Amino acid sequence: MEEAARLVLETSAALRAGEKVLIVVDPSTRPIGEAFATAAEALGADPVVARIAARRADGEEPPQPVGTAMEASDVVLLITSRSLTHTHARRAATRAGARVISMPFLTEETLREGGLAVDWSEIHDAVRHMSRRLRGAKEVHLTSAAGTDLRFSTVGRDWIPEDTGLCTRKGAFTTLPAGELFVAPQEGTAEGRLIVDVYFDEPLAKPATAILEAGHANRIVGASKAVHAMNRGGRDGRALGRFGFGLNPRARISGEHHEAEKALGGAHIGFGDNLVIGGKIHCGVRVECILAEVGIEVDGTPILAKGRIVE
Repeated sequence: MEEAARLVLETSAALRAGEKVLIVVDPSTRPIGEAFATAAEALGADPVVARIAARRADGEEPPQPVGTAMEASDVVLLITSRSLTHTHARRAATRAGARVISMPFLTEETLREGGLAVDWSEIHDAVRHMSRRLRGAKEVHLTSAAGTDLRFSTVGRDWIPEDTGLCTRKGAFTTLPAGELFVAPQEGTAEGRLIVDVYFDEPLAKPATAILEAGHANRIVGASKAVHAMNRGGRDGRALGRFGFGLNPRARISGEHHEAEKALGGAHIGFGDNLVIGGKIHCGVRVECILAEVGIEVDGTPILAKGRIVE
């Protein structure tokens, strides 16, 4: 674990000797935090591990003394079983100039063998290079080994290349694992068949099918939990709101879904809310699904096939 932790600290955080590092953990993630502390100390930094009680839900604030310590640190690592990404404490720390890396749901296996054990400068370059290829893209054709055949428009929408894993500037923030390029498709344009074989609001034991017409999933079979969640958002809860694909060669499509959505060869579909990424849907619902072994053509040009980038 310490080697992967060193990679994160050196290539994602650009950690420098003498910097103050705060590592926030809870009981289940403490061994991972200790690995980061050992790696930080070996790099000449001054790490502190702050153990908090496990939060009851994502976004629940850490104790106030920990929030104060976050603001006083150069680098903050949030390694907790519930996400602290969208907390006032995290936002205050970045405003104060701390470089904050959030790694919720991180497991020892992911750190040793999965999507964190990479050189983040390489992921940054891969994401930015692909985003240049997609500039001005008009139509996406998504296929998969499981049988997906879906088309949608991206006219006038910008692909978002910020999920690179780099956190090197003062006040920067990132989540890890990283390595996804994504866009808000034009509402009402998606047509075709979506076969989801990895995750559809929960891990899947067998594939689920959704038929999309005029941008909405009108018929869904094999994903009752997802259907229930979508219906809470009314018609917009079934609207295709997000499309992304992974470029991280170490992320595992079989891993926890926050890792799987970054995996090279996989695609990430979101239904519902997409305002924050440049779309027009605001319904209070966001349902995620992940597909394996995808092929992607943009304006008739293949960019991904059989899990590999097509140059």
